[in-house]
Amino acid sequence: MTSSLTDHVWLSEKRTNLLLLLMEGPRDIEQIKMSLNVTSRGMMPQIKKLKDKHLIIEEDEHYKLSNIGELVVRNMLPLINTLSMITENKDYWEQHDINILPPHLFKRLHELGNYLLLEPDLHYTFEIPKEFTENLLKSKEIMSIISFYRPEYPKFYSELAEMANNLTLILSESAFKRMKTNNMKELDFLLSAKNTRVLLYQGEGRPPAIDVSEWFMYISFLRENGSYDHNDIMSFDESALKWCTELFDHYCDRSVEITDVEPGGDI
Repeated sequence: MTSSLTDHVWLSEKRTNLLLLLMEGPRDIEQIKMSLNVTSRGMMPQIKKLKDKHLIIEEDEHYKLSNIGELVVRNMLPLINTLSMITENKDYWEQHDINILPPHLFKRLHELGNYLLLEPDLHYTFEIPKEFTENLLKSKEIMSIISFYRPEYPKFYSELAEMANNLTLILSESAFKRMKTNNMKELDFLLSAKNTRVLLYQGEGRPPAIDVSEWFMYISFLRENGSYDHNDIMSFDESALKWCTELFDHYCDRSVEITDVEPGGDI
């Protein structure tokens, strides 16, 4: 029974696409033909098979998901979205360390949605991408993780602290040490800014670099060897913002607030 139902869902692209279409709401045959670019002759046998398996029902010449059909499709979507996400940028996901993610968010990586993979222009490889700076400078509620040090970061995040309503900034151990050595002035400013909290990550491993605001998210996964290759993920989807906020909260729970520090000294 289970195998037969699985075959009816997955072994026909027309049936799979129809189930996904009906997740959006009931459709008559003309709407189905137009949406899926099919003919009545090609589609009606597939509709009959789905009706026979009680996955769809017909009411007033419209087809819609049955209760079982809706349950099946809702559980299909995460797998379909995950496969689509990985297929689109297979090399990126193979080469970057996503095992660092907590299990509950690893399973929901598909929630990044319609993300953009930003690859560096060879002429500007070592400059901070404009997509990153321009969108963050327009944000008011910002949560960020500086996982690796870039010389431009202390000045840029100080500028964000002046412009944003709230900025929460988590530093990796290595980024914190570099800022203490090279950018004590900016670090002091961030620590004294009333709208800014600065924390030190003390959990296991090194988290990805994260920036998430009320309307924009940006994440930089490290490669398996711990290096950064300037390939970044950006998304504006609501599901991506929620996912990234939860990821930030996970790392925030494993961090301690920095209140004062002497150059070269401890917290």
